[in-house]
Amino acid sequence: MILRILVNHLTRMQPGYFCVAGMDVNTLRHIRPVLRRGRLTIDLLSTGGGPFDVGSVVYLGSTTNAGHPPELEDRLFDSARACWLFDNDAVDFWNTLHGVARESLGEIFGPALELWDESGTVDVGEGRASLGCLKPEKQPWLYVDHRGTVRLVLDYLMPSVDLSVNDLRLYERDGRTPRRDLVASVQQRLEAGVETILSVGLTRPWQKRGDTDKRHWLQANNIHLKDNPLWRLREER
Repeated sequence: MILRILVNHLTRMQPGYFCVAGMDVNTLRHIRPVLRRGRLTIDLLSTGGGPFDVGSVVYLGSTTNAGHPPELEDRLFDSARACWLFDNDAVDFWNTLHGVARESLGEIFGPALELWDESGTVDVGEGRASLGCLKPEKQPWLYVDHRGTVRLVLDYLMPSVDLSVNDLRLYERDGRTPRRDLVASVQQRLEAGVETILSVGLTRPWQKRGDTDKRHWLQANNIHLKDNPLWRLREER
């Protein structure tokens, strides 16, 4: 299947690598382009001359379904064939996000998502989705913890969650050092009541220290704000 996506998930991984996902421009279903071998390298970002940035429409070429629950969005693609087509208009981008966003995590991930340990998990092989957009019921708050990780709190949930934020734009090029000035700026806008939509997702399965099994963990992938919905990676470098 030949796909074009509107990028709305752009997240950090280990230094030198990233993960991207977007909405199929025809169906608005989430698509995560993945390689048959290896991971996406940062030279594929707009800052490295590549096609991927928040709000960009990207041609993926021919893709093959590689999804398994809960990662049903995975599509194999050839990164050499991917190309940038155009940047979405800011108003159109926000309206598209608003149209696909849901008001609860349950609407996105279904009953397989369990909230516990200040986070949420889905068991391996379970679930109906690993990506989505959330309209939070109340404003989240953003901070940097003692380890230098950007985190986001949704304290209206029962139980509340304190999620890792892997928005690539909030970190320096090394993918590890938080851009504290930007984190503070985003938090100020959240406190001022600027409407936000969160790109949320599940990690690949991993076993947390002290746990008995591997699980998919809930995380915040990107923060989208109505006053500047097309806040792009290349504009922050």
